[in-house]
Amino acid sequence: MTSSTTPTVHDFDARAGKGGQRAKPVTESTIGASRLFAWLLIVTGALGILASFVITIDKFQLLQDPDFAPSCNLSPVLSCSNVMRSDQAGVFGFPNPLLGLLTYPVVAAVGLALLAGARFRRWFWLGLNAGTLLGAGFCMWLMTQALYEIGALCLWCCLAWAVTIAMFWYVTVHNLRHGVIRAPRVLVAGVREFHWAVPTAWYLSIVMLIATRWWDYWQTVL
Repeated sequence: MTSSTTPTVHDFDARAGKGGQRAKPVTESTIGASRLFAWLLIVTGALGILASFVITIDKFQLLQDPDFAPSCNLSPVLSCSNVMRSDQAGVFGFPNPLLGLLTYPVVAAVGLALLAGARFRRWFWLGLNAGTLLGAGFCMWLMTQALYEIGALCLWCCLAWAVTIAMFWYVTVHNLRHGVIRAPRVLVAGVREFHWAVPTAWYLSIVMLIATRWWDYWQTVL
């Protein structure tokens, strides 16, 4: 008498095709993604494109007319024009949002490809992880500059920071789950179970930094 068990997610990850054949090592095989993850890349990529597009348009209008006031100029603290006029707004010699117009569409396109059933090799996933890491690092540098050097916030920039953090973290989670990034099992299990903890703590830390930086101003508003 034989017994049957329902295959788990790990069983499916460990096999390829039919007949229960072992999958190729992760360095040789291709790796897909869930529809939820694909949609996350599509939505965050689209929001990043939107933020970059609006900032780019406002930046060029500001260059043409120094008196132009972007719609996101809400107060001395929430002032996009102050951020756009800063040296940090063009670190590489051109407006920073042009980088967003180049990179966010790539992320959205990857999401669309995954939604259509595309699968990629390990080097691709590592490259995507490295790209989102650089993006998140650059956003965090820009955040510190906005808080402690420029002394103003751009709401569209904040949106770009938020979506880039989500991109980086959940690409990392995906790569840990599928063995693209090799890590101890206990770490992978913890990330799978509490994947929400890191971005939640990250966002809350940013909110706290913003709150404490302009505490006197927020008290007058609230």
